[in-house]
Amino acid sequence: MKYAKNLSLSALAIASIISLSACSKSEPAASTQADTSATKVELLNVSYDVSRDFYKEYNELFIEHYKTTNPDVTVSIKQSHGGSSKQALSVANGLQADVVTMNQNSDIDLLVSKNLISSNWQEKLPNKAVPYTSATVFLVRAGNPKGIKDWPDLTRSDIQIVLPNPKTSGNGRYAFLGAYGYGLHTFNKDEAKTDEFIKTLLGNVDVFDSGARAATTTFTQRGIGDVLVTAENEANHIAHSLNKGEFDVVYPSYTVATENPVAVVEAVATKKVSDKVAHDYLEYLYSDEGQELAAKLYLRPSNPDILAKHSDRFPQMTTFLVNDVFGAWDSVMKTYFADGGKFDRLAIKQ
Repeated sequence: MKYAKNLSLSALAIASIISLSACSKSEPAASTQADTSATKVELLNVSYDVSRDFYKEYNELFIEHYKTTNPDVTVSIKQSHGGSSKQALSVANGLQADVVTMNQNSDIDLLVSKNLISSNWQEKLPNKAVPYTSATVFLVRAGNPKGIKDWPDLTRSDIQIVLPNPKTSGNGRYAFLGAYGYGLHTFNKDEAKTDEFIKTLLGNVDVFDSGARAATTTFTQRGIGDVLVTAENEANHIAHSLNKGEFDVVYPSYTVATENPVAVVEAVATKKVSDKVAHDYLEYLYSDEGQELAAKLYLRPSNPDILAKHSDRFPQMTTFLVNDVFGAWDSVMKTYFADGGKFDRLAIKQ
């Protein structure tokens, strides 16, 4: 009996080794249920520039929630913020992120191509892994002294624009595509006229900051520029929370909606045995508490009931999605933002 028991255990061990070997091929191993009894889990959330205010509060909310549902698990969360593409490249180059919370799909798709995230990442969370959205708007100085109302005003010779660099910043790309989409819409898809419109607009940008928060600092603290082109949540957070009475938010007549996808970096989280907590961390973004916090920080919740509840914070807008006007993000990146692409050609000052 003793010999048979040992043989059975050996066979089980061999089967486990074979199973683990199979998971190491190709795509990241599927998320597993970690043994979370009496353990400490530290997550690293690598995110884009202007999400820091939201996640600063969200992390505390999640930790308190997790204590009640998983009392044997102690969770701590670290944050990393910067230009969206820079952040994605950092993870691709080895930054050990458990989760990424970005502002465009191409940044997560880069990590899929590096075999760090599964190709079906959009199926693992509700609403194609987009818990909240935003849109590109204008932030102007109190009283709007230059009378800026819409995209054409940004082409005037007396206007100085502050803008994140579309080569490194997701918000910068959305700003460029918002203006270009407006041009196509206004000029009946005439690319030549749209190119001239965008060239004039970009000619009014003196400095392209590396990220959205750097652009905010240039505009709000250094006092440079007449208008900051940025995300709705960033503009409203500045105008209503950080610098009350100093700035106004202007909503253009037609602009781009910004999607904010999230994903577990499975290749890292599985190795760290943080994958269960990492998934729960992202899933809680869709809870009523997570959605209410998003609304508080001027991010449009994906839950339509909570969005409607806070309609006073979110004016009706006419927006378009990048995919509907420009196609898939991989094509957009090559056409507009690759070296020598349309942005590079139009941003050259004559």
